[in-house]
Amino acid sequence: MISSSKEPPSIIETKLTFDNTEIAFRSKSTAELNRAYWLFKIISSNFLTKVGPPVTNFALNIGLPIKGIIKKTIFDHFCGGETIAGCEQAIQQLAAQHVGTILDYSVEGEESEQAFDHVLAETLRTIERAKKDQNIPFSVFKVTGLGRFDLLAKVSANEALTETETAEFNKVKDRVDKICQIAKQADVAVLIDAEHSWIQGVIDDLARDMMRKYNTEKAIVYNTYQLYRHDVLAALKADVYLAQTDNFHIGAKLVRGAYMEIERERAEKMGYPSPIQPDKEASDNDYNLAIHFCLDHIERVGFMAGTHNENSSYLLATELDKRGIARNDRRVYFAQLLGMSDNLSFNLSAAGYNVAKYMPYGPVKAVMPYLFRRAQENTSVAGQTGRELSLLIKEKNRRKKARS
Repeated sequence: MISSSKEPPSIIETKLTFDNTEIAFRSKSTAELNRAYWLFKIISSNFLTKVGPPVTNFALNIGLPIKGIIKKTIFDHFCGGETIAGCEQAIQQLAAQHVGTILDYSVEGEESEQAFDHVLAETLRTIERAKKDQNIPFSVFKVTGLGRFDLLAKVSANEALTETETAEFNKVKDRVDKICQIAKQADVAVLIDAEHSWIQGVIDDLARDMMRKYNTEKAIVYNTYQLYRHDVLAALKADVYLAQTDNFHIGAKLVRGAYMEIERERAEKMGYPSPIQPDKEASDNDYNLAIHFCLDHIERVGFMAGTHNENSSYLLATELDKRGIARNDRRVYFAQLLGMSDNLSFNLSAAGYNVAKYMPYGPVKAVMPYLFRRAQENTSVAGQTGRELSLLIKEKNRRKKARS
C-alpha cells in the first residue's frame, strides 16, 4: 500500500451539512478550482455538449494534436489517469480525506473476444491493486465489457442461441465468475454496473448467481438497481427475500439511472410500455424507499448509495444515526463520481461516513465515449451543473475574502 505523505484530517462526527465548500474543495489548488469552474461553464452549454463529441472524435481520428488539451481539461477532472499506476496520485489525494477509490476501467464500445479478455485482465488488476488496501474498497465492471451487447440482448429476450452463441455466452459467464471468484479470494467487493433494460435481465441473472455463490458470509458481489425504473424496487425486495430463503447476502448499489432518454425513445419506437418512472418524484420516492428497505434488512444487505442527490444522501446519513448504525459500518457506503458532487463526498467523509469515488481510467482516446456521456448527463440532470458552478463560485469568493 502506498501511504500518503500528509496526515489525513481527523474525522469528527458532527452535524452534517453539504454547504461547506472549504471542506469540499480543500484538496484543490486555486488553479484547479478555476479549471473546474470553466469546465462546468462549458458543460452548461447544451450546444457545446452536443457539438463537442463529433468534432472531438473527428479531430482525434485524423490525428489533430488535441489529445494534450483534452487530457489537461476534461480528462484530468473526471479521470484518475491512463493506467492504474497513473491513478496513484489521485487515489492518495482522496485517501487523505478518508475517501475511497473505485477504479473503473472506462473503455467502452469494443466487441472482440480479444477486447473482452483484455477487460477481464484489467479488472483483475484492479482487484489485485485493491487487495489489502482500505483506500480501494471496491472494484467494478460492466458485463458489456466481457461480452457482445447483441448476444446479451438475445439471452435477455429468451431467444434460442446457436451452438456458436452458446459457447460464446459460456465464455461471458466464465469471465464474470472469474472476476467474482478472485474478488472473493481477495476480500474485495465488486460492483456489477447496470445497463440498458433490454439486456439487464441477463445481467441480473448473472449477478444473482454470483451473489448466491460468493456472498455466503457477507456482500462481496453487488448488483446495481436503477430506481428510475418503476419495477426495480420490487425486484430489489424480491432479491432480498430470496437471499433470506437461500441463506446468502445481497450486495446492492442503488442508483437512479443513466439511460432515461434512450429507454423512452426505444420503448416508443418499438411500441412497448416505457420502463422509466412517470416523473422524477416517483424515482426519488422509490430511491428513498429502497434506502429504508436496505436499512430494514441490514443483516442481510450490504449497500451503496450511488447518488449525487443531496436529499437522499442526507436521508441515509440521518437514518444511520437514528437507527444506531455506526457511520463507518462497512455494510453502508456513499459513492459519487470523481470530479462531481465534492460537497457531498468530502462533507460526508469529514463527518465519519464511508464514502468512495468512482475513478474512471484508461487511454485518453478510449475513454472519450465515457467522458462525453458524463458531460451530457450533467446537462440533462436538472440543476446539477448549476449546483456545481454555484459551489465553485462560493469557494472562489471564500478564498478571495480570506486573502484580503
